[in-house]
Amino acid sequence: MKRTRITPALALLALLAGCSSEDPRLPGNLYEEARKLNLEGRSLEARAMMKQLAERYPDSEAAHQAKRDLYLIEAFVSRDMADRQRQVRGAMKRVTDALIRFRTKKGEYPVTLQELVPEYLDQVPEAPWGHPFLYRPYVTRPVEEIQVKRGPVRQKFNTKFDGYYLACLGTDLLPGGEGLASDLLIKDGAPWSEAGLPPIPQPQPVR
Repeated sequence: MKRTRITPALALLALLAGCSSEDPRLPGNLYEEARKLNLEGRSLEARAMMKQLAERYPDSEAAHQAKRDLYLIEAFVSRDMADRQRQVRGAMKRVTDALIRFRTKKGEYPVTLQELVPEYLDQVPEAPWGHPFLYRPYVTRPVEEIQVKRGPVRQKFNTKFDGYYLACLGTDLLPGGEGLASDLLIKDGAPWSEAGLPPIPQPQPVR
């Protein structure tokens, strides 16, 4: 059976949420743990812990200090989120630029992003938190009807990948979300602002 490692931070949060006793040491211990998390760069966890401390023990000295620290932590978190989102957009732009060059030379988009390495990219970029980007090439018009002079309409079957989706689903790898969990979607090189991606035209050719 897999055991879950209980960190001091998780233990204190559990105690804060469910403990009915009013141990006078708890607010101070919780504040010190939150401060350590912030110094370690785990600002989101520190922010959550300080908010709970301020709500549960609003009159304690630790809660007052937590409220003062929260102003700085909020500013840092906002700046960090903006920086990471810039990194995501920059990485996705490098991919889209490489896809354009690949198609110009090959006549279609690659089956996988790995085909861009090493001629177009040194390596396939990832999101700042280590998640891969989702990529799906497709044929925009799998079946095309052609009107021949003085003859019946004929069907032309296209097989070249002339369209693609590129997506970053945020830190949670799930559609939707806010902040760093929000999605960034690109369709054929242009940002896609609507919710979700449109369906891929069918039937797609077998490759």
